[in-house]
Amino acid sequence: MDALPRLTAAQAAARLGVKPATLYAYVSRGMLHRSRDAHGSTFDALEIEAFAVSRRRAAARPPAHPTSGMPLMVVRTDIADIEDGELLYRGRRARDLIDRPFAEVVAWLWDAPRQKAPDAAISAASALVQALGPGAGALDRIRAAVVGFGAADPLRHDASSATLHRIGWTLLTGIPRALGGPDDDDLARSLAAVWSEPDPATVRAVNAALVLLIDHDLAVSTFAARVAASARADGYAAVSAALGAADSPLHVGAATRAARLLARVSEGAEPERALAEAVHDGRGLPGFGHPLYDGTDDRADALLPLIADLPHGDPVRDATTALIDLVAARSGLRPNVDLALAAIAVAAGFPADAASAIFVHGRLAGWISHIAAEYGEPAMRLRPRGEYVGP
Repeated sequence: MDALPRLTAAQAAARLGVKPATLYAYVSRGMLHRSRDAHGSTFDALEIEAFAVSRRRAAARPPAHPTSGMPLMVVRTDIADIEDGELLYRGRRARDLIDRPFAEVVAWLWDAPRQKAPDAAISAASALVQALGPGAGALDRIRAAVVGFGAADPLRHDASSATLHRIGWTLLTGIPRALGGPDDDDLARSLAAVWSEPDPATVRAVNAALVLLIDHDLAVSTFAARVAASARADGYAAVSAALGAADSPLHVGAATRAARLLARVSEGAEPERALAEAVHDGRGLPGFGHPLYDGTDDRADALLPLIADLPHGDPVRDATTALIDLVAARSGLRPNVDLALAAIAVAAGFPADAASAIFVHGRLAGWISHIAAEYGEPAMRLRPRGEYVGP
């Protein structure tokens, strides 16, 4: 356990998003513990992470009386809900849908029959993706593909539901092909084939992940999509806004960070040392804790059992278990969907950033649902007022 990391006061304050004085106030109240030596104060990184999650969980609960700060506002939605630790889509338990094809679930959610991306649009998107070069990450390539699809669509500015659902199907069926995948009716197989020749177990795991990632309350990327839609951005532009928020280390990027952590452990690195490397930058521990669940993330609970059947399932399952046990013992945090996505990506032999790409591709269906809902609201309603606090 001695190899587990410690953060400096500056790193701990940055992780919590507070000033050093506030950090020490937490210490004085007994809410956090520190160690001091000749070099100054240090903090247990996992304790800081657990405290950060508890603060986010408290902030996510609606206050009894309106206050400043979080939550900024409440946006009504009929898409997803979390009740008693379970994720529901329009009243149906999401995990009960994971054996259905992703496209079938999307068609039900949108109430819109499947369509295929036009070949000309796929060519335009593929050209932009290829122009990025081999050093581009998976989310870089997805963002480029979205721009390409939008540029090739002269009817994108029509804000009707029919146009928006056509845009959604264009992206869901076209992005895997723009990234190099085959033209396949099974969207999970088409996406998985971007990185490997997928076996049935891998396709099943990717399909389950896509279904479970469709929507999850009002995540920052979803809110970004709704803000853009409130200004009547077209579907491609609103999805691009969501992608900008998603491609961040504390949101969808956490799945890639978790995959790198898990890959190191499955390749033989000591879990304590791998954790130390993962949290040293103060951006938090990827793959653990979620403010909307008191225990294990419902989505992770549904996905983790699928790891064993994947090509590299045994070492990844052992590494996942070791990390879960270690983190639970030190912080009480339980796994979230980022760890499950990471486990699927590593066990399938995908690159680390495939975890984030799978996340985004599933969530794209939810973004389209939220964009459609926002088009039905008064324009420009999602514009909060600033409160000047300067000199």
